[in-house]
Amino acid sequence: MFMERMTLENAFKALEIHDKPFKTVFSHGSLVVEIYKPDKVDLQTPHTRDEVYVIATGTGFFLNDGVRQPVESGEVLFVPAGVEHRFEDFSDDFATWVFFYGPEGGESSGGG
Repeated sequence: MFMERMTLENAFKALEIHDKPFKTVFSHGSLVVEIYKPDKVDLQTPHTRDEVYVIATGTGFFLNDGVRQPVESGEVLFVPAGVEHRFEDFSDDFATWVFFYGPEGGESSGGG
């Protein structure tokens, strides 16, 4: 199966021809991979599935369930389904990979 390489360069090219700040670049089963590059303000609302962010470029702050923390390139963040979250005061070059996975409503936290 041929798949375009999931590089930042390819993701940014796909995003340029898209009219939204996010673009799906891959999906398989319950996994959806997006690139997200908000413009000045992050307007996202809580999602129905668990998600992982991997900060690709830039810096800023992340508000996750009322807790605000600095973030930087290379950082990995987790947000359970249904939790209010957003990026704030981020640099102009800020972009992040987004990985949605699992069932609607999120996975249980019974493991470790």
